[in-house]
Amino acid sequence: MSVPDPVIWLVIVVLGLGTFALRFCFLGLLADRPLPAGARRLLRYTAVGVFPGLVAPAVLSPAATGGAFDPARAIAALVALALGIVTRQVLPAILGGGGALYLMLWLLG
Repeated sequence: MSVPDPVIWLVIVVLGLGTFALRFCFLGLLADRPLPAGARRLLRYTAVGVFPGLVAPAVLSPAATGGAFDPARAIAALVALALGIVTRQVLPAILGGGGALYLMLWLLG
């Protein structure tokens, strides 16, 4: 099935306007006002909620192994999780998890 070019461009423009409208609601309309304390508290959990959702598919069903479970990636994820809990910082967790992944891939072949 082929979609005509004008329809594709219409979808791109509408999605772009929708994205702009969502961001403008927060950045344009609320930029000069302080956020309520409850909203600020909830926004602190955004990274905690998004990051695992991005990482979990790469750990549980990685494309590099055709969707099969890979112990090297699971160990690297556990190392990153442990470092994140101990240091309470993102950068050491990412660097430690990346280092553990490369080390485990080298050790396990």
